[in-house]
Amino acid sequence: MAVERAKVVLDDTTDQRLVRNFSIISHVDHGKSTLSDRVLELTGAVDPRKMRDQYLDSMDIERERGITIKAQSVRVDWHGHVLHLIDTPGHVDFGYEVSRSLAACEGAVLLVDASQGIQAQTLANCYLAVENDLEIVVALNKIDLPAADPDRCAAEIERVLGINASTVLAISAKTGEGVAELLDAVVERVPAPAGDAAAPLEALLFDSYYDKYRGVVSAVRVMNGTLLRGHKARFMQAGTTHEIEEIGVRRPDSSPVERLGPGEVGYLIAGVKDVSEARSGETVTEAERPAAAPLAGYEEPKPMVFSGLFPVDGDQYPELREALGKLKLNDASFTFSPETSSALGFGFRCGYLGLLHMDIVRERLEREFGMDLIATAPSVKYLAHLVGGEVVAVENPSAMPGSGEVDHIEEPILLTTILTPAQSMGVVMDLCQARRGESMKIEYLSPERVELVYRIPLAEVVIDFFDSLKSRTKGYASLDYEPAGYAASDVARVDVLLNGVAVDAFSTIVHRTKAHAYGRRMTEKLRELIPRQLFDVPIQAAIGGRIVARETVKAKRKDVIAKCYGGDVTRKRKLLEKQKEGKKRMKSIGRVEVPQEAFISALRLDS
Repeated sequence: MAVERAKVVLDDTTDQRLVRNFSIISHVDHGKSTLSDRVLELTGAVDPRKMRDQYLDSMDIERERGITIKAQSVRVDWHGHVLHLIDTPGHVDFGYEVSRSLAACEGAVLLVDASQGIQAQTLANCYLAVENDLEIVVALNKIDLPAADPDRCAAEIERVLGINASTVLAISAKTGEGVAELLDAVVERVPAPAGDAAAPLEALLFDSYYDKYRGVVSAVRVMNGTLLRGHKARFMQAGTTHEIEEIGVRRPDSSPVERLGPGEVGYLIAGVKDVSEARSGETVTEAERPAAAPLAGYEEPKPMVFSGLFPVDGDQYPELREALGKLKLNDASFTFSPETSSALGFGFRCGYLGLLHMDIVRERLEREFGMDLIATAPSVKYLAHLVGGEVVAVENPSAMPGSGEVDHIEEPILLTTILTPAQSMGVVMDLCQARRGESMKIEYLSPERVELVYRIPLAEVVIDFFDSLKSRTKGYASLDYEPAGYAASDVARVDVLLNGVAVDAFSTIVHRTKAHAYGRRMTEKLRELIPRQLFDVPIQAAIGGRIVARETVKAKRKDVIAKCYGGDVTRKRKLLEKQKEGKKRMKSIGRVEVPQEAFISALRLDS
């Protein structure tokens, strides 16, 4: 999305006392983007002829899936006040976007579905806002639904979150009912931002994207001092200096201004071409009168799921590296490092916050950068404790040390919080126990709803745990999780061998009780996918040096005795023996050709 130059330069004398910065936070699908739409309509920020649903969701993939992936900010005017609104994602995989957005605010609007009540991400996002010391304004949304029960939900909020039920607002983001009163409550309850306009400039970059015409465009929150167009700015962590070409605010179209004062949120263009210089958490100050020290910035996110990304065409490797760099600028929770595979060539080992995050990153690379990619099976980060006492972090299954070198292996554990209807409690407990879960707490939030807290290995959650949870509870359960350290586990690496040669792309680490089943499934799948060669191709699954499953792709058969009619049988036998010797020699020197489609299909086995 290129930044458009507005024809009118805005008035730049905003009174700091009239500014309010707030985020909208909630569980998935509780109405954040719809509420943002109503705020834009109510404040007249968007021409009614141009209005559309999910107005702030700028990516096609967000509209198609009906979810917010990137936090989006907008500046609106309301009864003489300036409101900076940030619409945040709701899915647990994009929690890092929420935490960065809250760091740029003084308040948060916590949306709760009046028919569903408190869900897992409602609790997680509320605690995140409390940790950031924000003023929380709670609103019950969807009161226009027949199933809505605002009184029950307000009582639940008071009991679980400790927020007085009398302060909870009832709104309908769809119809607009109560939205004006919500904005009034934001103005009344959320404090104005602190900051000294005369102090040295301290501005925090909390998001960026790359525009091919103008370079890096960064979202910025001014903490102290004044950001002025035309001045020299110093990026403190990167140690570089750039002239500020343009600053502005989003209304929601980009509108240039001359200055941004303390507490204001806007965008900054300084001709930055190297994406590594404008990362999220960067502090911008004046080159002539710099701040004493950079701002605290953000805690680095810890990837939880790892996967290899390889270009189908090996010549696209440099383009993939450039595309990943630009994508990381826009998605700071994503990590990547080069890796090599004997089967797939040169690629990157990428870290994600979850499977949905992994799926979104791959789709954005294919859509926005035209990449054609192969993604290996997702895995998690294990800690291998070697016999000599050394500890090795293993993100790639093929890098796991041999069984003779390893004393024991630790796997990552999650503390999962599940909110479910009481009648579904039994099936949810069965699911958690089947995934090697350990019960930590069971608490009734109301006679109809239960909170279950389990310690579950991350490897058991990342593949299809959420889908299984939803299907078993008819969609009524909700899930939130957070890392809870490492624990010793009996896991094993399963290798897949084609014609006796291990193919690293198919290696995976699973719990020993499930290793045989995984090996059988993978060998059966590959037997269907690998085309027949001129010799028999054995497909084997091995744990250590022990083969646990085998399938064979039968050779193509050529009828070498077709030209023999009648005569001595020894002639036919001689031709068959000659063919047998040829196949034996071919098998010893022949290379199994695996089409790219087979890699793609086989590696989708667990997804």
